[in-house]
Amino acid sequence: MRFFNRIILQTPESVELEFTLAGIGNRALALLLDYTCLGGCLIAFLFIWLFVSSQVLELVRQVAGNANSVDLWLTAITILGGFVIYVGYFVFFESLWRGQTPGKRYTKIRVIRDDGRPIGLAQATLRALLRPFDDTLFLGVFLIALGRQEKRLGDWAAGTVVIQEEQTIAAATFPISPAAEALAAQLPEIADLSHLLPDDFAVVREYLQRRGAMSSKAKSEVNLQLARQVKEIILLEKVPSNTTPDLFLEAVYLAYQQQSTK
Repeated sequence: MRFFNRIILQTPESVELEFTLAGIGNRALALLLDYTCLGGCLIAFLFIWLFVSSQVLELVRQVAGNANSVDLWLTAITILGGFVIYVGYFVFFESLWRGQTPGKRYTKIRVIRDDGRPIGLAQATLRALLRPFDDTLFLGVFLIALGRQEKRLGDWAAGTVVIQEEQTIAAATFPISPAAEALAAQLPEIADLSHLLPDDFAVVREYLQRRGAMSSKAKSEVNLQLARQVKEIILLEKVPSNTTPDLFLEAVYLAYQQQSTK
């Protein structure tokens, strides 16, 4: 299990940009919220269209006496209209909101191109058109879960990737031990904290805030894995002796916070 799944993209100007991928959990929640909004739009369309089509059928029956062919056309328009709304919802919002839908905006994730640039109408349309295939038999879920870049079929076709947005760093609501404060003062000299992204920092902060509610076994497993990954990210060769995972994570939290305010 990895807490951080990061990706490096290269812009047309050969500049490397590093992002944290959105993760299947955030993407699933965003899609659930979007489908809730989309369902409301489709229901409203059906109610309005049923009223309009019934009026059209009644008018045709009065004029021509037979409305069988018109009935088929109205059914076809209903299906087409539903598909246009389904595709148009994602195209409209992802184009207008620079890669975000209401669900993505709520979960703070965004779609960008493989070169780090914002997506355009073409990319948003391709992703939306292939979404039904991704939803079939949960194909998209398997592709996201098994792929290192967390791409579904629509992402591969459109050349896009879904990333987390940088989040505002909040103040700590947990105590920092004196030993962690001392280690935090040393970390900038023995490690490179610039490699720690804001989203990585947010995961560390989230653990430190919630560790009190964890069982001893869960806490020891999580803090050890998290400490190892953070140690690798900040290029720290060796953790000082007698440093527990919790103490180390507290020190990283404090050192990063102090560095970001300079």
